Amino acid sequence: MKAALLQLSSSDDPAENLPVVRTMVREAAAAGAGFVLTPEVTNCVSSDRDHQTAVLRHEEDDPTLAALRTEAAELRLWLLIGSLALKTHDADGRFANRSFLIGPDGAIAARYDKIHMFDVKVSEAEQYRESAGYRPGARAVLAGTPFATIGMTVCYDVRFPHLYRRLAKAGAEVLTVPAAFNDTTGAAHWESLLRARAIENGAYVLAPAQTGSHAAHGGRQRRTHGHSLAIAPWGEVICDGGTGIGISYVDLDLAEVAKARGRVPSLAHDRDYEGP
Repeated sequence: MKAALLQLSSSDDPAENLPVVRTMVREAAAAGAGFVLTPEVTNCVSSDRDHQTAVLRHEEDDPTLAALRTEAAELRLWLLIGSLALKTHDADGRFANRSFLIGPDGAIAARYDKIHMFDVKVSEAEQYRESAGYRPGARAVLAGTPFATIGMTVCYDVRFPHLYRRLAKAGAEVLTVPAAFNDTTGAAHWESLLRARAIENGAYVLAPAQTGSHAAHGGRQRRTHGHSLAIAPWGEVICDGGTGIGISYVDLDLAEVAKARGRVPSLAHDRDYEGP
């Protein structure tokens, strides 16, 4: 299976972002990709809650989701919408950061709400509290396709290896990590974390990313690290999207998953233990 990782620099305007994504999905399909992946918050990169309230929609009437479902059906491909920022019906008004796997019939094959919220203090000048605007998910998601079993995660999840272990032991051969990774922490940790998750679990890791400075009509402008990565089950980087907007391609060979797990069968070596 040929996979395509789309690297975007989404603004805070969903209507402005959608044509860019649709064009890139079609370009990837024309290049022979049967599995196309977009980054986290494909529809809207914003830190302004008032602006998000004005432009975001619920899943059932979100135009980005509807349009990309149509693209998947017309192009007859599998599409991972890395995530969409969506309104929910929660009483506290918080949004969902939701990843979608769309089948070649345009149907939603799986959906996953990001579990771990990016509540961090990178420095005195750079602090984030994702949980103020988004409510965390509570369920790990495994999705079956004809070409691989996929474990779905999003961005900050990558720092929680037990989630990936659970997905791999449940059968995941490909782990998806769409991201809008902070440029400071990305430079320090992004590649190391992704390679670790691949090595620990003998799985492909596919991580399409947002990149650069994101145009904003309100609130603080976001900067993201870029470097969409595909990691092989043995841990080597097999494509790196750099820092520009574009598409990276990778051929997935599940024999490499079986080979890596056969050489180091650590998934079968977990043991119960006492302490600390």
